[in-house]
Amino acid sequence: MVKSTRHAKYELYYHIVFIPKYREPRLMGATKERLKTIFAEICDDKDLELVEVEIMPDHVHLFVGSPPRNEPSLLVNWLKGISARYYNQRYDDRIKWTRSYYVGTAGSVS
Repeated sequence: MVKSTRHAKYELYYHIVFIPKYREPRLMGATKERLKTIFAEICDDKDLELVEVEIMPDHVHLFVGSPPRNEPSLLVNWLKGISARYYNQRYDDRIKWTRSYYVGTAGSVS
């Protein structure tokens, strides 16, 4: 769906993939559900559209819609940094993400 700001019409979606430190297969069960909640909370706070979340045991796939003022590296920084901080403050088991990530764009051209 096309959205707009004062000066732009846009339809920007990013496919973001990142992994936990040492690619440990620990994103299962309660951890998976907690992370889904945290990602939704971050997207609400930052005015992003969380279209899809898929958490595998050793990596995370996010499909996020964003206004053009946010560059993809900033989105990844928010999602990884804030999620680790929130998770580690709220729960006893700790989570760390690697510095690497994948980001791809998706949308339509008319």
